[in-house]
Formats: sequence, C-alpha cells, structure tokens
Amino acid sequence: MATDLATASAVDLAAMVRGKRASPVEVTEAVLARIAACEPRLNAFVALDAEGARAAARAAEAQLARGEAVGLLHGVPVTIKDIQAVEGLPTRRGSRLTDATPATADAPLVARLRAAGAIVLGKTTSTENGWTAVSHNPLTGATHNPWQHGMTSGGSSSGAAALAGAGCGPLHLGTDGAGSIRLPAHFCGAVGFKPSYGRVPYAPVPNNGALSHAGPITRSVADAALMFSVMAGPHPLDHTTLGERFAPEVPPGGLHGLRIAYSPDLGHARVDPEVAALVAAAVKVLESAGARVEQVTPPWGPEGPALERDIWGTAMRPFLPKDAAEREATDPGLVACTEAYRDFTFMQGHAAQGRRFAYAAAVNSWFEAAGFDLLATPAASVAAFPVGLQRPPHWEPHPWDWLVWAEFSYPFNLSHGPAISLPCGRTEAGLPIGLQLAGPRLADSLVLRAAAGFLEAQPFRPDHATP
Repeated sequence: MATDLATASAVDLAAMVRGKRASPVEVTEAVLARIAACEPRLNAFVALDAEGARAAARAAEAQLARGEAVGLLHGVPVTIKDIQAVEGLPTRRGSRLTDATPATADAPLVARLRAAGAIVLGKTTSTENGWTAVSHNPLTGATHNPWQHGMTSGGSSSGAAALAGAGCGPLHLGTDGAGSIRLPAHFCGAVGFKPSYGRVPYAPVPNNGALSHAGPITRSVADAALMFSVMAGPHPLDHTTLGERFAPEVPPGGLHGLRIAYSPDLGHARVDPEVAALVAAAVKVLESAGARVEQVTPPWGPEGPALERDIWGTAMRPFLPKDAAEREATDPGLVACTEAYRDFTFMQGHAAQGRRFAYAAAVNSWFEAAGFDLLATPAASVAAFPVGLQRPPHWEPHPWDWLVWAEFSYPFNLSHGPAISLPCGRTEAGLPIGLQLAGPRLADSLVLRAAAGFLEAQPFRPDHATP
C-alpha cells in the first residue's frame, strides 16, 4: 500500500484524501519512504524537509477531521525546484556563491500550491543558476537518472524529473528557460509541461530576456493539468502574468480532428537515429488516434540556433565570476559560457532581442498561416548520457554548448508558446525519450488535450524506475 500511494497520481490521491480512503499522513509517509529508498542514489534533493512535510500532513488531516473545505491538492505531496523560494528553506540555485539564509516567504506559485492543500516535501536540485540541461552543479554534485545510475537526469530541473521518473510523489515544480522542464522529462520518462509565458507567476521576474517559464513535471497529463490549474493566473509580483484561469481537468477531444505538423529536425538539428526512429513511430500514433499529420520544415527553424546562443549568452553574462575565488567556486561550463560572451556588447544584445521578436512573430503566426494546430518534434536529439558531460560521448565535445542537442525546445521559450514533452519509448539501452508537442502562444489547453490523447493511445509503462 505504501508503494501504491507513493506512485499514485495526484488526481487519484486527491480523490482518496477527500473521500477519506487515505489520509494526508499516510500519503506523505508513503512518499517519504519511497524517497528514502531512492534518494541516496538519485541525489535529487537540495533540502528534504521531512519533518515540515509531516507537520503539514498532520495539519491537513486535522482540517479533514473538522469537516473544513479543502483545496484541489489537499494532502498531495509536491516538490519545488531550488530556483523558487520556499519559506524556511534557503534558495541556493545550485551555486556555492548563493546565500544560505532561509527564505522568509514562499514564491507566489509555492503559496498557491500550499493554499490548494499540497504538502511541500522540500527543494530539488538545479544546475547552477539554471544555466545547463545536464544534471550536475558545484553545490550538490550530480543528480542521477532513475533509469540508469551514472547517466544524466537532464536539467536544469534535474531533481524534479529524477523524482518523477522514480515514482517519488506525483507533482514536481520545474522552471524552463531553454527546455529545462521538457529536457529532463525527456531523459527521465516523465511529462514536462512548459505553459505559455505569463500563465504561471514567476517572482521575482528574471532579468534574462523573458525566457523563464514555470510549470509541472509529472507522470501524467491529467496531473500536469491539475497542477497547472492551481498555479496559473495573475499575480501582482509578476507584471507579465495573464488573467485566464484553467479547469483542473484535461480538455476533452484528444487528437481527433487536429492538424499537426511534424518536423524531425526543424531543418537544422542533428538527431541520433534511435531517437529519430522512436519519435517517427510516435507520430504514427498521433495519426492512428485521429490527427492529420504532415511532415514539414518550418521556415523559421534554421534561424533559431544562432539567435538562441546570442540570447542565452547575454542572459548568462551576469554570472561571469568577479574574481579568482568566484571562478573556482563556479561550474566550469558556466565560466566557459560567460567567458565566451564577455565581449558581447550591449548593442549586439539589443539587436539579438530585435531578432528574437521577429522570430517569435514568425513562429506564432506560422501555425495559423500554415493551418496547423500543433507541431510535433523530438523533445531532444539524444537519450541520457553520462553525468559530467555537456554532450554525449559520440558527439564532438564542447566546454559549454549543450544547446546543440536541445534545438527543439528553446524555440518555444523564444516564442512564449506552450510545449510539452511526453515519454514515447525507450532505447535499446532502456533509456526513455520524449515526443514534444508545441503550439502557438496561449494554446495551452490544446497542447494538454493532444498530449492526453497521445498517452491514452500509447501509454508509457515506466514500472517506476528504481535507481
């Protein structure tokens, strides 16, 4: 029973708690036991607040005993990526240079999760300042893939995806500036949903060119939709937030009647053959489940790589070490990236933002002009590879440029459109890979609807990888 509760969906757990078929304390203890069995090898937590979670679970149980009204996530455990503030815990961002003083208040989205009754378990690992999509940082070391120890879990939401893939609770908060929700979900066999920019409050608002989004990493689309509905909506601390609220259920309809473009490479991306074959097979499932699919090369695709590197390099410049001591304490890859852009001028950055606005317009208008509802692509070009590397061993090494195998994710950070990674198969080595479904800005409900349709047609059977 403990294992069943630990690996149950948030939708089921919430219903069980409301129906008094399981208590918040039972659920929390089951998830903590699962974490205890997996965590020494995963290394997915910066701070596991087991006692705080137990206290919150007891309080949640007392609310039920008093017959009080409860929220959508009452008694359901959740983890928070160590980029967002959690009251009483430090926000370290994967960096030895950050302040270890505990936060005095929750970030807005954490407060919303708590208000809905969620039990916060603690803070999960991130790459240093979210700079890379591989799972190591100077503060906590390497986070491991739940399917194979020693392999990356991806990043920058490294711990969130590792825990999701390992069946350690249903809900995990990630953030995404160039794929940092979708890429680790791809590596770990999880669902990673990046909503449209402005759907979920992100405070303090990062000064990084409006790249960063927040969203759920889960094991089902239904759980992603539920968590998203709780977090979405306007907030005064984030001037970019939008007013629309969302139902906690996946919109009905599945894939029927949708016109979906499929691009295996966006006209420029190198993709490992095994990944390409699994994604191509998944695209056939989209068709068999009711979608009309057409293979395309989007006209905006080839412009992305050079633009993203200029935007990303500009965003990383504030992390340039100030002296030798800071350099020694910083991830060498981040040092190399900031050094590469040391001489990038304000005017070059300003021009890159102008190109970015044109690129976003081209991406978002293309869907309507070409008559497509969504775009299907690989979530990434490679399956998980050994921790400590920026690229797989069979790719040319580079001190910092991981973006070369992630060229499907960042277009939708630049365009602010919704995108989701869905597990669609496993390699011969047993490592999961993901199918990405992306849409124009504000098409969040449609992305969730189609994603649920795909996983209904081709369920992913993880059997909860044991690290």
